[in-house]
Amino acid sequence: MRPQNMSKVISPYYPPRARWYGRIFYFAAAIRRSLIPDYTHLPSGLTWYGLLGGFFIPGLAVYFSKPRLWGRLALAGSVLLLLCFIVWLGYPFGNYAFGMVLSLHATGFIYYCNPLLMDKSFGFRIAFTGLVLMALGFCIYGPLRNAIQDHWLMPLRVNRHVIIVQKLALAGHVKRGDWIAYRLSRSGVDDTVDDERIFARSGVGFGPVLAVAADHVEFSTNAFYVNGIPHPLMPHMPDSGALTVQENDWFIWPGYSINGYNYNHAEDRVSAIMMGMANVSEQQFIGKPFQRWFWRKQILP
Repeated sequence: MRPQNMSKVISPYYPPRARWYGRIFYFAAAIRRSLIPDYTHLPSGLTWYGLLGGFFIPGLAVYFSKPRLWGRLALAGSVLLLLCFIVWLGYPFGNYAFGMVLSLHATGFIYYCNPLLMDKSFGFRIAFTGLVLMALGFCIYGPLRNAIQDHWLMPLRVNRHVIIVQKLALAGHVKRGDWIAYRLSRSGVDDTVDDERIFARSGVGFGPVLAVAADHVEFSTNAFYVNGIPHPLMPHMPDSGALTVQENDWFIWPGYSINGYNYNHAEDRVSAIMMGMANVSEQQFIGKPFQRWFWRKQILP
């Protein structure tokens, strides 16, 4: 006779029954085996950590290879080249350093992958090298360079000098007399003059803040006044009129150079267009220049 509690005892000799979702894992494992049959077994001297680390960190692939001395030199050279890129940001030498660190990175990674390429043809090696360069450029170096220039540092070439602008600066800390970089705006500007057109190029402006919110600006034939204090007229300023700077705005006279012939007859319209662009809102703010960039003093116009 079977005891009554026999059904409650689970024998250790019998595995538990498969659950209803077991077929899903079996199907996923079958797909993985069909897509990645034997390539998970890397040749001797290669590891997945080495491939991933060597791809994302310049010089590390050479360090994983032997001898270690060349690896240390590759890592130190990569750091030095990246530092040169930052120090000479915007100069040709900085661009050369950026290209050299990319070349060093790609060369070291391809050297580390040499066991995978030993039995491949010359054409395959060339194609692999081109793909590595493209992958590093589009996946690492392109986004890195864009992130630096879009969020942290912007190099501006002004009068044959490069000025580094700090994009992390706060617009609320800008005072009268500070130099700032800002986006040029042409909203509400009519550029038609006597059936001729005056083109004002959009882009990045760079200049001193002449007046801040609530300041009163007045123009005359010999000077312009900010809260009654005279200042020399700037190119193409009007010789009459007045304005009060609105809240969250600055008054910055755009430093445009006028190109073309016979524009003197349209001086009033040029002044009106530039007046419309001189009211800069805080939303157009990009950043403020550093006083010094490493050992170099920033030379303002």
